[in-house]
Amino acid sequence: MDKKIEKKRFTVKKILTYTGATALVVFIAYQFIFADRRSKLKTDKDKLTISEVKMGLFKEYIPQTGTVEPARTVYLDAIEGGNIKKIYKESGTLLKKGDVIMDLSNLNRELSVLSQEATLNESINRARDTRLNITKNDLDQRQQLALIDNQLAILGPQYERQKKLYEKKLIARQDFERTDADYKYNVQRRKITYEVYRNDSINRIEQIKDLNISLQRMMLNLDGLGKILDNLSIKSPIDGQLTTTAHWEIGQAVNTAQRVGQVDIVGSYKVRVPIDELYLPRIAVGLPATTEFDQKNYQLEIKYIYPNIVNGRFEVDMDFVGEIPQGIRRGQSLRMKIELGQPSQELLLPMGGFYKDTGGNWVFIMEGSDHAVKRNIKLGRKMGSEYFEVLEGLKPGDLVITSSYENFGNNDVLILN
Repeated sequence: MDKKIEKKRFTVKKILTYTGATALVVFIAYQFIFADRRSKLKTDKDKLTISEVKMGLFKEYIPQTGTVEPARTVYLDAIEGGNIKKIYKESGTLLKKGDVIMDLSNLNRELSVLSQEATLNESINRARDTRLNITKNDLDQRQQLALIDNQLAILGPQYERQKKLYEKKLIARQDFERTDADYKYNVQRRKITYEVYRNDSINRIEQIKDLNISLQRMMLNLDGLGKILDNLSIKSPIDGQLTTTAHWEIGQAVNTAQRVGQVDIVGSYKVRVPIDELYLPRIAVGLPATTEFDQKNYQLEIKYIYPNIVNGRFEVDMDFVGEIPQGIRRGQSLRMKIELGQPSQELLLPMGGFYKDTGGNWVFIMEGSDHAVKRNIKLGRKMGSEYFEVLEGLKPGDLVITSSYENFGNNDVLILN
């Protein structure tokens, strides 16, 4: 008798088919929902520079190059023009104050000075003669008063005696009248002479005062004329080292106000530094700076800021604080760092070629040892040519690729071999 065979609902073939289909759907869903679809690029890890983000002391400074100059320089300008008569000191010579460097000759100037001296001497002699005559007139008037007083000393007692005798009718009237007339005449004469002398004395005081002032001025002018000829000798105003503006020769012409050289104080230096006008609002007297010379750091500070801006730059003078480097020379260049503010603790990222490619808006940060991912960040100030200030996106200990991103394209993940 035939037996009905029931058909199986789940066969091995169906199970395998369903399982495969389900796995395919799950895989597709996973790829669609969870899979990493970021673009990737494989690169050689050994060719990259990886830097650590750290907390550190942030010193905002600008690197600049300055030129060493003497701390004090006195320029030698010819006060009087002429031809070089004799040269006593050559460029590079160490001088003492008052040392003659060169003599000039100027015949026309010398003759002019001699003529002016003769005129002044003549005026001085006339003024002295005038003062002598005023003094002599004073003496003459005093002698007249003395003579009148002598006459009154004789006539006065004689007048009193004869007056009493005349009252007693012991002498003739004619004799008394003669004595009376002589006495009264000398009294009136003395009164007039004294009045003239008093008025003349007041005028004499003013005249002598004016003459003395005039004489003093003429004497000063005479001394000044002598100094004009002294100016034909160019002398060192201070102790220092001579630097001439040219190789001077005997007979060469030097014009009035022409610079012939300068004298520099030896062993004392400053640094003249040109700075971009962009930093002008932040530069102030007293700002510190450091420079390295002969593998040793030295401290400086700004002492003077020049007000003029030329070709977009202004200059400052910086003095050494404490020790001055041994062996520096005038005209030598020094690299220095000028601090722009007070140091503070900040999160720091070392500088590198990445900034040129990203503008500091994003970086590749290490996630594990074999890959790095792109992350948005925000950078702040620069610390010279060494660090950026990190404002957002990074924390201490993060490892960042700081070398150039030029070959990374637009990829989001770097796979490091």
